[in-house]
Amino acid sequence: MDRYVSRPVTPPTLADVAEVAGVSRQTVSNAINNPDLLREDTLARVQEAIDQLGYLPNRAARNLRTRASQLIGLCLPRAHEGARSALLDRFVRTLVESSRGAGYHVLLFSTDEDDPFAGYDDLLRSTAVDAFIVPETHLGNDVVEWLMGRRAKFVAFGRPWGNPHATYPWVDIDTAKGSEAATRHLIDRGHTKIAWIGWRKGSVLGEERRLGWARTMHAAGLPMTGLASRVEDIVTSGRAAAEALLDESSPTAFVCATDALAMGVLNALDARGLKVGIDVAVVGYGDSPVSQMVPGGLTTIRQPLEDAAVALVEALESLLSFPPTIAAGLMLEPKLIVRGSS
Repeated sequence: MDRYVSRPVTPPTLADVAEVAGVSRQTVSNAINNPDLLREDTLARVQEAIDQLGYLPNRAARNLRTRASQLIGLCLPRAHEGARSALLDRFVRTLVESSRGAGYHVLLFSTDEDDPFAGYDDLLRSTAVDAFIVPETHLGNDVVEWLMGRRAKFVAFGRPWGNPHATYPWVDIDTAKGSEAATRHLIDRGHTKIAWIGWRKGSVLGEERRLGWARTMHAAGLPMTGLASRVEDIVTSGRAAAEALLDESSPTAFVCATDALAMGVLNALDARGLKVGIDVAVVGYGDSPVSQMVPGGLTTIRQPLEDAAVALVEALESLLSFPPTIAAGLMLEPKLIVRGSS
C-alpha cells in the first residue's frame, strides 16, 4: 500500500478508507466497531489507511450509514463584554431552543485566531456535525468560501457581502434600517442638528449603520458636516466624542451605533447639566439590558435576534432534508423602541 496517498480535499469517508486499504466498507466498519472480528494483518491495514487519510469516525458509530449526528456546529464569536455579550446570549439561547424543537442540538466550538478554519476542520474530519451556522460574515472572514470549497453544509448569519449571486442560505438583519428609523424619529420630534457617533472606518457593519443616518439626513435636506464621529465602541469613547461634538457643532440629538456609545453620550450630557430627552435627545442601538436601567430609559433599536435564530434553524431543516433545498436569503428589519431619552 502506498504510504504517500494524498488526503482528499473533502473530509475522508469510510468509503475512502476502504478503497485505500483494499477492503470492503463493512470491513472498515468492523475495524472501528468490532476489531476482534478481523485478522491482525487486515486490522493493521485498515488502521494504516485511517491514519494516512486522517479519518475520524462519527462520534455516533450507530449512524455510520447515514452519517447523521443531529448536531449543528456554531463557532462562538470572540468574547464581548457587557451589552454585546447580552445580545449574543439572546441569540444563542433561542438558537438552542429552536434547534432542539427541530430534533437537533447545538455544538459550540471556538477556533484559533491564527487559523480561523481549525475548529471547522476538526469537526468536518470527524464528521461530528451535520452542518454549521456561520456567524459574523460581515467581518470579512473566509470561512464561507472555505466551507463551500469542501462542500460542507452550512447556513450563514449574515448576508453574502460582495457576492449578490451566492447560492447558500443566509439570514441577516438590515442594520441600516435601524439607524434610519432612529434618525427619522428624531426628525419627527423636530430636531434638525442630529449627530452620529459610530465605529471607526473599516467596519462594514458600522458603515451600514452610518448609512441609515446619512441617507435619512440627506433625504430631509439636513446638514451632516461636522456632525459625525467614528470611535472605539466603548462608553468612554462615546463620552469623548459627544463632548467634542457639543463644543464644535452643538447638536440637539445623537444617534449612536451601539448602546455603549449612547451611554457615553448620557454621561457627557449629565456632566454638563443637560437634561436627556429635553435639552438633548439620544438614541442607541441594540436594546441591551442597560438601556432599560437608565432613568427614563434609553430609546434604542432592537434587533430581531430571536427571529433570526428561528429562521436559521428553518433554513437548516430545509438544507438537511431529503432532497435538500436551499432557502432564499432572508433580511429582517430591526425595531425602534422609544423611551425617555428622546
